[in-house]
Amino acid sequence: MNISLQYCHVTVHDVDEALPFYRDALGLTVRNDVAGGGHRWVTLGSDSRPGAEIVLSDPHAGRSEQDGNAMQELLAKGVLPMTIFTTDDVDALFEHIRATGAEVLQEPIDQPWGPRDCAFRDPSGNMVRINQAAS
Repeated sequence: MNISLQYCHVTVHDVDEALPFYRDALGLTVRNDVAGGGHRWVTLGSDSRPGAEIVLSDPHAGRSEQDGNAMQELLAKGVLPMTIFTTDDVDALFEHIRATGAEVLQEPIDQPWGPRDCAFRDPSGNMVRINQAAS
């Protein structure tokens, strides 16, 4: 039996505001864009990992008013779980993302537990880390 990750949801304040970061800065490709009930879900993926995709949506998309409000508060505090990507050249990708004006949290460094990594905040305040396996 095989199992693999297919979708990971990332909650953002505004999908239109977040899309350039994930599409243009990170280089992900829009796979699907669905609107319904005043909300929108945009699915993005990478050609290098065609089976795994992220879905951007606002805090109230697919949730009750109460749950959406709770998600909105957590997003505003910046305490939602981070998303971690991997690349074969973290330094080059870091420079590309920084050039788009993204908020840098950490420049590339070699971590004591192995990877070389860096970190950014997306336009909604979510932490996005990018790592490269140690050689």
